[in-house]
Amino acid sequence: MPGQVHKHHHVARVLADEIRAGVHTGGSKLPGEHALRERFGVSRTTVRQALGVLGEQGLIETHAGIGSIVTFDGTPLDQRLGWTKALAAQGTELTTRVLRFERIRDAALAAELGLEEDEFTALDRVRQLPDGQGVSLEFSRVPAVGPLADLAERGLDGGSLSRTLTAAGRVPDSADAHIAVAGLEPVDSAALHRSPGEPFLRVAQVFRDAEGGVVEQVTSLLDPARFQLHVRTGRGGHL
Repeated sequence: MPGQVHKHHHVARVLADEIRAGVHTGGSKLPGEHALRERFGVSRTTVRQALGVLGEQGLIETHAGIGSIVTFDGTPLDQRLGWTKALAAQGTELTTRVLRFERIRDAALAAELGLEEDEFTALDRVRQLPDGQGVSLEFSRVPAVGPLADLAERGLDGGSLSRTLTAAGRVPDSADAHIAVAGLEPVDSAALHRSPGEPFLRVAQVFRDAEGGVVEQVTSLLDPARFQLHVRTGRGGHL
């Protein structure tokens, strides 16, 4: 893994220097992933990690044909920052309370996802407004394999799960999502400081990498008065 991390930072540094030097003019798209792979002699995963770094630096915007775009009060959330930081950037202060962060075994989930190993890192979080009212409750499950086997022990990079996954080379390429509206169960309403039975959006997603491996399974309960989801297809990176 150290070699791959070095490669994607090298690719990102070269492209960042070119963007700042005006090689890629404002509003134009960067070369496609295939062209970048050919140019640098690297894998698709390395290219996508490099584009993720450029996105974190604010040099490009990346639009992936996976999952959905989440908005809060009509403003798209930059998921590269993590929702709490993205909301803070737009002037909405949320606190994130971790309910659970540990390694677990879940044979039923492993069977559902087609995995041989049944160990996962479970990360459950509630996000609250300053008055203590919860607006989202998320249950993330990440296969505890490879560089992520000790995730619960070492913690998240900068408090961001998406950044941690990218740094480990676990880059989502596709997603399957199921969206419904359901009343809050008593245990979930208690965590959110909401009323039992209150309708919330329930979004269940499975993110997979380019080879079909499971990156993350996450179920989110979202306040429909604040959150909306917009499906986006296609892939591209532009300045």
